[in-house]
Amino acid sequence: MAPYHRPETLPDALRLLASGGAVAAAGCTDLFPATPRAALSGSVVDLTRVAELRGISETGEGWRLGAATRWSELLRTPLPPAFDGLKAAAREVGSVQIQNAGTLGGNLCNASPAADGVPCLLTLEAEVELASARGDRRLPLATFITGARRTALDPGEVLVALHVPARAARGRGAFRKLGARRYLVISIAMVAARLELAGGRIATAALSVGACGPVATRLPAQEAALLGLAPDAAAAQVSAALVAPALSPIGDVRGGAEYRIEAAVELLRRALSDLTIQGFAKGDMR
Repeated sequence: MAPYHRPETLPDALRLLASGGAVAAAGCTDLFPATPRAALSGSVVDLTRVAELRGISETGEGWRLGAATRWSELLRTPLPPAFDGLKAAAREVGSVQIQNAGTLGGNLCNASPAADGVPCLLTLEAEVELASARGDRRLPLATFITGARRTALDPGEVLVALHVPARAARGRGAFRKLGARRYLVISIAMVAARLELAGGRIATAALSVGACGPVATRLPAQEAALLGLAPDAAAAQVSAALVAPALSPIGDVRGGAEYRIEAAVELLRRALSDLTIQGFAKGDMR
């Protein structure tokens, strides 16, 4: 049996990982299913007791989300309406049992093109905090995930936390997902949206699409087209001409490439309509 370690401090965890050959483990909802053998090779470093990796807190810069925070904990945490999309995505991460075990950081490090948390975190302009025995660094989430099942993690490095700047914690967020059934399904397409108003008009638009390319992506052209509009006019301005150039979907058993583009456009329209119905139409968002 491989050696099993459960450190309680980040320095201890980094020391164990620096020795080489060790596997970092958290919720293990992806790690074990992706292992093609009867057991993990090498030693296992369980990160779930490392205090620096857990919890959600407001900071002077914005919000810090520990990488080992469970999805169910995120759902229980009072957060600004800008995080509503991320909470909606959390409810779609597998079953309740998976939400009680799976972690925010694991969802990112697994780097699935259909990872539910990534589009929402992109609209929140999240940065990742990385640490190793060599030191710490930060990267935008958009550059951390480099491809399908690929990240910028160096050997011996762990994802410590996600940081959402205060400017991106304003407005209201939404999330929509399409799958072959309602629950426990890998996305055919999914979208996240965050809008901030000023004087009753859209001052900030952040839109992202997942499961329509190797990595989830923002939609700068479509975002720019929404600026200055009344929120109830936003959905009608979503077009394939502005969305499709940012996507590179594949065709597989879940759906064809053209269908995924059509689905992403429709999901964006519905997400923007959700924001109007749930928040801005009530006059409770600025």
